[in-house]
Amino acid sequence: MNDDSSLRTLLVGIDAACDRILEPLFDDGELPTLESIYREGTNGPLESQIPPWTASAWPSLYTGMNPGKHGVYGFLNFDGYDWDVVNATDVHERTLWELLDRHGITSAVVNVPVTHPPREFDGALIPGYTAPEDPDCHPAGLLEEVRAAIGEYRVYPDEDAADLGQAYTDCVRMRGEAFRYLAAEYEPEFGFVEFQATDSIFHERPDDDDAIRSIYREVDRQLGEILEATEPANVIVASDHGMGPYDGLEFRVNDYLREEGFVTTASGGQGMPNWATVRDGNLKEGDDTTRHEAGVAERAMATAAGFGLTSQRIGAVLERLGLDEFVAAYAPTGVVNAGATQVDFSESTAYVRSRIELGVRINLEGREPDGVVPPDAYEEVRTQLIDALRSVRTPDGEPVFEAVRPREEYFHGPESEDAVDIVTVPADFEHFLSATLRDEQFGPPSEPWNHKLEGTVAARGDEIDPTAGVGDAHLFDIAPTVLSTFGIPFDERMDGTPLPCVDAAGTEKYPRFDGARSVETADDDVEKRLADLGYLE
Repeated sequence: MNDDSSLRTLLVGIDAACDRILEPLFDDGELPTLESIYREGTNGPLESQIPPWTASAWPSLYTGMNPGKHGVYGFLNFDGYDWDVVNATDVHERTLWELLDRHGITSAVVNVPVTHPPREFDGALIPGYTAPEDPDCHPAGLLEEVRAAIGEYRVYPDEDAADLGQAYTDCVRMRGEAFRYLAAEYEPEFGFVEFQATDSIFHERPDDDDAIRSIYREVDRQLGEILEATEPANVIVASDHGMGPYDGLEFRVNDYLREEGFVTTASGGQGMPNWATVRDGNLKEGDDTTRHEAGVAERAMATAAGFGLTSQRIGAVLERLGLDEFVAAYAPTGVVNAGATQVDFSESTAYVRSRIELGVRINLEGREPDGVVPPDAYEEVRTQLIDALRSVRTPDGEPVFEAVRPREEYFHGPESEDAVDIVTVPADFEHFLSATLRDEQFGPPSEPWNHKLEGTVAARGDEIDPTAGVGDAHLFDIAPTVLSTFGIPFDERMDGTPLPCVDAAGTEKYPRFDGARSVETADDDVEKRLADLGYLE
């Protein structure tokens, strides 16, 4: 280590990394830099949170707190039936770099999800996932400065590229080049660089081993060049969740709730909006299928649905004919939704709003715009739902869920009222939960690979004792661990604690960041990207 280096601790985020992915690459000698950190330091599994998805998990990692405190539960922020993609103004706790700033520590942050628009701190930040392609950076004008120095810089891969794997690899390279530029220009004491492509490739091409390996090799190459250029005293590698095959079934929870009498449906465009009506660019902030002006095709489809010819039934026929994927690629989303069977809010007791939320919402009076469940019946209804969901079995007789529990067992804090009322955790994350209505409760998973609960963590450096290990590491432990490498107390309200491999500096009471949501994402390209990756149904 170079004692003159200003970079004290480098945090490397590798989205979806886990032993299942890393071990074969280590065995084949593909990742020498990353493997050296694992071999020379300490490492182990890193348990993610519920729900284990990018937009919620990264804020949990960099605040050290559960979503009930920081406020981000998924990719969408809801206001009644209106929605927007989440952004940094939805994060109601102080970030790791903001806490360091309070102690006079400077930071450089590159590509971390849900950091746009950036908030003031001493250092530099280029936002990551959920930001627009040309995001505001901190300080102002930084993106233009970086592009002038390194050439092209993209938040998302070039969708027009002939080789998607190469487009993702190029994004990885840009992260490393941008971070090295910021490290040289700003001389930060803390650095945080996140690589997203390691997750996205599995959503799009889970069987493309060449692309996956190419992306990981580039991560390793960029990490090696960062370490050589900055010589950090400490390096911590962490993922937000794992990744693996879904060998079970797709369980359509709203179809089940309909059969059990909790969900009532409507057709012809009347009912729960499809939150992912973004592919055609016909849905803007606050609009849904019941609010935009329907075209001739949509009106015709809605009329047909009123007579029972719904999109679901047409889709079933197309699926049997092997034409479903072709038609889905070209049919206007508004037409499909106009003919879809949807949850009828005004007549339903409970429903799944978004599969990413990993749970069921009760249609509560006074909270939901069309709430029907009186507050004094809330606990009775919730108990009925929990009992019903716990009883669900696959056609082979296996439990669909490993846990069906009240939300307060997972979420606590001032933002917990925004959580689902009942948390549903699929067994071993082998089953794909869906909010769509397909007239059948079970089917094949929409995505053959998706998120798993077990990620990974590794640490090496001057403040790291490899003999102490990482213990039962949890996602919430990363922020207090980073603070401990600086000898800085962590927030007493954090849900995590420093890993055993570092010396904890005690706790301190920090004021909560509680700024109001002030910026709308309202970016069609971001919404389309999330839909394409399967995060929005």
